[in-house]
Amino acid sequence: MTKRVFSGVQPTGNIHIGNYIGALKQFVNLQNGADSVYCIVDLHSITVPQDPKELYKHTLDVAALYIAVGLDPQKATIFVQSTVPAHAELAWILTCHSNTGELSRMTQYKDKSKQKESAPTGLFTYPILMAADILLYDTNIVPVGNDQKQHIELTRDLAIRFNNRYGETFVVPEYQGTKLGARIMALDEPTSKMSKSAENIHSRISLLDSPSKVKKSIMRATTDSDGVIQYDLENKPGISNLLTIYSVFTGLEIPEIESKYKDCGYGQIKKDLVEIINDSLVSIQARYNEIRESDELIKILREGSIKANAIAENTMKRVKNRLGMVDLTAFKGE
Repeated sequence: MTKRVFSGVQPTGNIHIGNYIGALKQFVNLQNGADSVYCIVDLHSITVPQDPKELYKHTLDVAALYIAVGLDPQKATIFVQSTVPAHAELAWILTCHSNTGELSRMTQYKDKSKQKESAPTGLFTYPILMAADILLYDTNIVPVGNDQKQHIELTRDLAIRFNNRYGETFVVPEYQGTKLGARIMALDEPTSKMSKSAENIHSRISLLDSPSKVKKSIMRATTDSDGVIQYDLENKPGISNLLTIYSVFTGLEIPEIESKYKDCGYGQIKKDLVEIINDSLVSIQARYNEIRESDELIKILREGSIKANAIAENTMKRVKNRLGMVDLTAFKGE
């Protein structure tokens, strides 16, 4: 039986290479052997205030980047989350089967609400919406960055809890991360994760960055003072982060890269990495520019939404039946 894969990316700015390495590359690889469902999770993005025009633009930007990195709408269902109402409906049902204790233990919530007297309710409950996203599609595998692993555990707990109470209803999903590059760090602060929202634009490289921007960001990347090109996460996080990025983009093992640059300084590996990244981004940016303003993109999203709604409605019918909710379509006649 073919397994189903589900994942999504928020439309809150340009996708950076951390998103690409940790998630999108997996999306592309998995579409060839699994029933793949990928969405742009715009409902998640409004846990914090958004400019409506920017949200609209970024949603289509991310959809175009999905296609540009290699997702094939003939192999994968691609859609915008808010075009499938069942995401919000199932989220409420799962909210009623969760508790505040488990939500308050979510690391991302604690980090984002730290030193704040009050935090948005959506920030507190969005892991439940994420669980609904996943469970709605009878998902077997969830390819996400390792920062989302705790949320997958919550999803599993909610599915098992519901199944135990009402009978087999949800597929219990499995987390799938990457061994290398699961957590790409900020270029300016290599002990922190690369982020779309960081103030310093040179902390990240986005998939649509110009060659000159990529060069500036890499050449400014924080390393250390000893000049030895060696992978050592604890003592040399900066150069270790660059070695990881180099390895993912070239396919070379890190020991091979270390050997290649054993008699070189940081300047040389940075210069080479600039060229490697820019060469990789050329085809992505070309395909993005081709499809971003096209009717093809809207057609893909419309067809994806139809497919996603069909699956979601089937799941919701099963869920409501288990809960004892009235299904008017079951009654014949007027």
